[in-house]
Formats: sequence, structure tokens, C-alpha cells
Amino acid sequence: MDAKQLLNESEKYKEQLINNRRYLHEHAETGFDLTETIAYVKAELTAMGYDVKECGKAGLTATVGRNAGKVFLIRADMDALPIKEESGVEFASQNGRMHGCGHDMHTAMLLGAARLLKEHENEIEGTVKLMFQSAEEIFEGAGDMIKAGLLENPKVDAALMIHVMAGVPIPAGTVIVSAAGVSAPAADYFEINVQGKGCHGSMPNLGADPINAAAHILIALQEINARELAVSDRAVLTVGTVNGGTAANVIPDTVTMGGSLRTFDEETRGFIKERMTEIAQGTAAAFRAKAEITFGSGCPTLLNNEVLSADTEKYVRELLGNEKTLSAAQMNSGGLSKTAGSEDFAHVSQEVPSIMLALAAGEPDKGYKYPQHHPQVKFDEEALAAGCAVYAYTAMRWLEEHK
Repeated sequence: MDAKQLLNESEKYKEQLINNRRYLHEHAETGFDLTETIAYVKAELTAMGYDVKECGKAGLTATVGRNAGKVFLIRADMDALPIKEESGVEFASQNGRMHGCGHDMHTAMLLGAARLLKEHENEIEGTVKLMFQSAEEIFEGAGDMIKAGLLENPKVDAALMIHVMAGVPIPAGTVIVSAAGVSAPAADYFEINVQGKGCHGSMPNLGADPINAAAHILIALQEINARELAVSDRAVLTVGTVNGGTAANVIPDTVTMGGSLRTFDEETRGFIKERMTEIAQGTAAAFRAKAEITFGSGCPTLLNNEVLSADTEKYVRELLGNEKTLSAAQMNSGGLSKTAGSEDFAHVSQEVPSIMLALAAGEPDKGYKYPQHHPQVKFDEEALAAGCAVYAYTAMRWLEEHK
């Protein structure tokens, strides 16, 4: 496959890529409730000649190639965020939901890659599987699709994802290839329910104050980082909500706290969750209350395969050149900050060799100053053609070298 030819073809699709992205952006939907989005993506793929299959609650898959040999999966997420858009773009969503993380960009790029791959189907040395997933923002979509058979029939041998980045001082269309190992932490949401005994505020001796117990639990949880982890055990434990009580002179029955945990290895993740449970229950008991902690939706660490990372960096350099390809080491040496954002694709990475790519899509000095998940974030559509070509070229080159 000629890299320059594929990149030029992708550039010719620029108007189509933008149109797809803007439709998806204007019709933002969240979680598994992606009725319009799925209908649009399915119609686009069907028009290209794909046999589109539903997978899980709200996922779509399709294959292209010889339907023999090895299988390379390329993924895009389709869901948005439940926030009111304030970007000011002419195609802004008006429904109280917003593509503030760039998933509309991902879906448009994968649709473009699907078109490229279909046109070069006779050159594919194996099979490319397309993965369009829902519910990434709540860390449930990828796992749901895996349970529904995503990685089977045909069995997937390797996988790739791309995530756009806004508000970074890197030219749009530049790709950062993750190094081997963990590039995104595990994530867990939790809720702690503290059960006390309500009473009049003037007679606390007759009750068991859950607010007091919750306050001590909150402080005690911070001691996990301070005194129970080694300096190399990176973790972020955040309590983001505390709710309890309705009157100033009444001690309530219950208090509920909610938060999130981010960890960079599974051993640390398990240890902290165990200690959180022990601390919450023990501290509550010390104040004559009870505590129950539940962990909701989450995802494991995203693991980048060493060989696939090296291969992918080579392929991206062939396609975009050295000036538009950065290794993780180059990015870090340039003083760009690391993030602790988690990624639902981690479920796939735990099952098959995988790689995560970041695609620069907005420089601050060009008006793209806000980061992901901000109501005013905007993404540079100049990055779409590069992302589209990277999806297709990486899949084809990997299959070519791994027959």
C-alpha cells in the first residue's frame, strides 16, 4: 500500500469527513441511547457496501478484506457528554448533550477509513474489523461489546484506537504513539452510604450522627495515599459529592458520598478498594454508624503492546513523516503534561495486543484553547484526514507484515 496515495485519497474526502462530523456533533447522544447516531453510522456503512452487524446494547461492527488470515480491529466511540454546549460553533448541539470529548471526530474518521478500506479491499492481506462503540464515557460500552462477541467471529489478533486532543500546542494532524505499558489508568466510581440514626439537633446523644462519621471517613480516606502507598504507586482518590440532611437543627439518618478512583496498575487498584472498604466501615463503626461502599462502572488499565507500539510508530512515520509523528518520550520531553484520564478501550487491551494513539486537534494559539469535557471546547477539523488515513494505513500495514 502506497502511504502517500492513501493520505492523498483521505484528503480528497475532507468535505465528507467534515459533513459526517458536523451531523454527529449536532445530534449528540449519550450512553447507550444513541438512536440517531447509530442509524446514521449504519446508513453510511451500508451505502459503502458493508454488512453491518449490531453488537451488544448499542454497538456496530463490520468487516472488510479477505475474511481470512489475521484480523486487525480499529475502534471509534460514538457517545457524547451530558453537558450544555457553549462552543459557539454554527453546528453546536442544542439538546443539552455535547461531543465535548471528540467522539464525533473519531466516528467521522472511522467512517472515512471504512471508505478507504472498501476501495482498497483487494489489497488487504487479512481482515479489518470496524468497531463503533457506545457508552465510553461511562466505561461500559467496550465491555458490553466484548461480552456480545466483539473479539470473535472473526477472532481479533490486534487492535488500535485513536483519541483526539484539543488545547495542546502541537500542530493539528500530529500523532502521538503510546509507549509500551500503561497509557491510561484504571477507573472506578464508588458510592459510600453512611447509615446513622436521626434525631433532634439539640439531643445528639439520642442518635448516631452520619454527617460526623462521613466527615471522618472522608479525611481517613486521604491517608491511603499519604501513608499506605509507595511513592511509585500513582493513584488519585477523589470524593466529589457529599449529600445529607435537610434542616439545620436535625441530625439525618443517612449521608451519601460519591467519588472516583484512578490507578495505574491492577494490584494497587485492588489494594485501595479493599482499604477503602475497611476504612469506611471501621470509621463509621467508631461513631456508632454503619457504612456500605459500592463500586459501580469502571475500567481496567489500558495496556499498550510493546511490539505493536513499535510497529505502529513505524507505520505512522511512513504515512505522516517524522514531523507529524511523535513518540510518547518525545511528547514528555517537550514538557507537555500527562493526564490521568481513563479510557474504556482498556477492556479490549486486556484481551488482545492493543495500541492507543493520540491525535492533535487544536492548538491554543489558533483558538482551540479549551480541553476535553469543557463546554467551550472546539476541535480542529484539519486533523480529520490524517486520523482517517492512520486508521486505514496502520491496519493494512500490520496485516501485510503479520500474515
